[in-house]
Amino acid sequence: MALKPIDIGKINEHAQNVYEAVIVAARRARMINSDNRLEFNTMLSTLIPQQEDEFEERDISEQIKISLEFEKRKKPHEQALDELLSGKLKYKYKG
Repeated sequence: MALKPIDIGKINEHAQNVYEAVIVAARRARMINSDNRLEFNTMLSTLIPQQEDEFEERDISEQIKISLEFEKRKKPHEQALDELLSGKLKYKYKG
C-alpha cells in the first residue's frame, strides 16, 4: 500500500500548532474507526443465520462482500486528515 505524504505546511495553514492538529486528527480517526466498526457489525448482524448444522457458501460470500466493501473505503486516518485539511474538522484548544 502506497503512503500519501502530507505537507506540514498545509497542516500549519489550518491549525495554530501542528502537534495539536495531529492529535485532533488522530482522535477523529478513532471516532471514524469506531463508527465503521459499528456499521460493519450491524451489517453482519442483518445477515440471516441458517441452521447451525448447515454451513452454506452463500453466507460466507455475503460476509466477504461486506468485508470487501469496507476494505475499499478510505482508511480512517486519511479521512480525518482530509477533513482537517479541507476545513471540515474544527477544534478549540482548552487551556
